[in-house]
Amino acid sequence: MGSAYLDNAATTPLSAAAADAMQAVIDARLGNPSGAHRLARRAQEVLDEAREVVADALGGPAGGVVFTGGGTEADNLAVRGVLGASGGLAVCPAAEHHAVLHPVQQANGRVVGLTTDGRVDLDRLAEALDPDVRVVSVMAVNNENGMIQPLEPIRELIDERAPAAVLHTDAVQGAPWLDLVAHTTPADLVSISAHKFGGPAGVGALLVRGDVELAPQLVGGGQERGRRAGTHNVAGIAGMAAALAATVGARRETGQRVGRLRDRLADALLAEVDDCVETGVRAAKVAGNCHLCFSGIESEALLFLLEQQEVYASAAASCSSGAQEPSHVLAAMGYPRQLAGGSLRLSLGPTTTEADVERAVAVIPPAVARLRERDPLQAP
Repeated sequence: MGSAYLDNAATTPLSAAAADAMQAVIDARLGNPSGAHRLARRAQEVLDEAREVVADALGGPAGGVVFTGGGTEADNLAVRGVLGASGGLAVCPAAEHHAVLHPVQQANGRVVGLTTDGRVDLDRLAEALDPDVRVVSVMAVNNENGMIQPLEPIRELIDERAPAAVLHTDAVQGAPWLDLVAHTTPADLVSISAHKFGGPAGVGALLVRGDVELAPQLVGGGQERGRRAGTHNVAGIAGMAAALAATVGARRETGQRVGRLRDRLADALLAEVDDCVETGVRAAKVAGNCHLCFSGIESEALLFLLEQQEVYASAAASCSSGAQEPSHVLAAMGYPRQLAGGSLRLSLGPTTTEADVERAVAVIPPAVARLRERDPLQAP
């Protein structure tokens, strides 16, 4: 049996579409798109074409697409950009990616709780909203448990209680699985990151709908209509657009196939491992997410054993996989330390095969058993 890569929520393999688009730009030896000569103008044309693709995929105007250095920068620009332009307060749920959570906390914003299934507690959100709030950020899909968050009820609360606020959604994990045109319609600002859907790392975008004013976080060049300075990564942006177009075209078929594989994986592990809990509600998750907690073990030890068997996964968000503390997402959902400490995120993607799932099913149960036998005092 070969290796099994089940960490697509952390990063996806570069797609052929993205690689081809990037190579074409590299081979063309284009100039700086801010220049005036022919090679510069051709680079600008590549950017314009990519901007149209991203705008179509997200459901907004091409002029509202701001190319960034990734999802983190897009999230930071959304939160800090709004606060920098308008002042006021920021609000977000406790399970947001740290690219949103930290800027909100650093600005002395308000952090609201979750329900036990991992969605925003709308009652608590309502309590946190008032006329002083200027930006509310709620992710479309949680990066750990895969739960999809409907945005319409949040938009309604904002319009009622914080009419001066804009709604931002981190759609980084949603792009491979959701129709973002439909899902993010209530949002004024939408973030994506290319390497989550087959594009290159280090490239992302923030879609700005309407007349939302943003204070730029990078200044000095005036690119992106003054919203984000810095010379464009033309090849990376072309790769992101190509990967996004391919993802949109295959999304329905891929989601159905991957969903069946995810169900097979989750059902098998729940049946074969005692004291194993699936977080959230599967029917309300994206197709590629299988997030489990194994009582009585530590995630880091489990990941080490899985790597030895060439099964690659994560414990929580990949950004914090070296941390020994349970994830802030599981803490917000109310999971006890004994259970949350043994979390495992298995994330499937377009390249996942039945063989990958079968290998994981063969490797994970004995690895959990081995860890529980090694430290019986912590076993359930």
